Amino acid sequence: MTKIYDILLISIFEFLEQNTMSEYLSAFTAFIITIFILYIIKLMTSKRVQTKLEKIGARNLEEKILKVVNSLGTPFYIILPLYISASYLKIPIILKKFIDPIFLIILIYYGIKLIQIFIEFFIQRMISIEQKKTPNFDGSMIILTGTFLKITLWIMGFLLFISNLGYNINALIAGLGVGGIAIAFALQSVLADVFASISIKIDKPFGKGDFIVIGDDMGIVDSIGIKSTRIKTLKGEELIISNKELTETRVHNYKRMERRRVLFTIGVTYQTSFNKVKETNELLKKIIEDIKDVDLDRVHFRDFGAYSLNFEVVYYINTNDYLKYMDKQEEINFKIKEEFDKRKIVIAFPTQTIEIMK
Repeated sequence: MTKIYDILLISIFEFLEQNTMSEYLSAFTAFIITIFILYIIKLMTSKRVQTKLEKIGARNLEEKILKVVNSLGTPFYIILPLYISASYLKIPIILKKFIDPIFLIILIYYGIKLIQIFIEFFIQRMISIEQKKTPNFDGSMIILTGTFLKITLWIMGFLLFISNLGYNINALIAGLGVGGIAIAFALQSVLADVFASISIKIDKPFGKGDFIVIGDDMGIVDSIGIKSTRIKTLKGEELIISNKELTETRVHNYKRMERRRVLFTIGVTYQTSFNKVKETNELLKKIIEDIKDVDLDRVHFRDFGAYSLNFEVVYYINTNDYLKYMDKQEEINFKIKEEFDKRKIVIAFPTQTIEIMK
């Protein structure tokens, strides 16, 4: 430690002897001018952006510029003028090796912070644009991508700093590559879910708020995470399914359904006369056609059943809402019962004839 102090002292004395008074004066002038310029830029930029923000009352790029300017702390406003003023002086190699890394650290640190602020801005902007198109848009994947970019920036900054110190970073990069492969093998199942999540985000088979059916399970998508998707079932509990499983199975998305097709069968007794059968056919058509937001497709006397004369009715409801579908079906059922009772048309029920042998 004593040797280091001795070397530094010798370097300082050498530095003082090598430079003339005019060089010191030039360096001091450059230092003052640089500080003054930085202070004016910060003052003017901050005032201008703040004034404009007050007028428009919105978050935009200029607000991020203000954040960038304000993020430049005291070390930056001291180190940069010192480094510029040092260019006017003859500095010993030992001192230069000490000064350059400090400036490089400051430069890399604030450079990364600057880029991070703009990454955050564009992430928020992308999420805002998508949410205007899709109110239930989940921006977790965009946020994850932003986080990955930030981590990558710090790793690149560290490698840049090590490289500028004169160290060979090839071995370090190779080590990171081998380590990355080992981690990938250890986290195969997790990475499979992560890539499945990316697939869901890109392909968009369903989104937050969609009503989906997977096998015997059904419910509303609550959130799509990195590893799993959470679904609020009709019973009220939360169902958690891995993203990998969702990409490997059939998913029925009822939110994308523009209208619902309904098919039902109703039967009348065999005692119904021919004229009543024809009347029933026309009556069913009229009932369906008179219901609002329901489009009749067809009504047919389909077949002679085991215990009834069967009519098949097909119609469309112009909504994907299950509750509205049930309301319309109930309205149709009430109307059928009412009209059949008026006309004494008897709805069939299962019957069985038993023959007793004597």
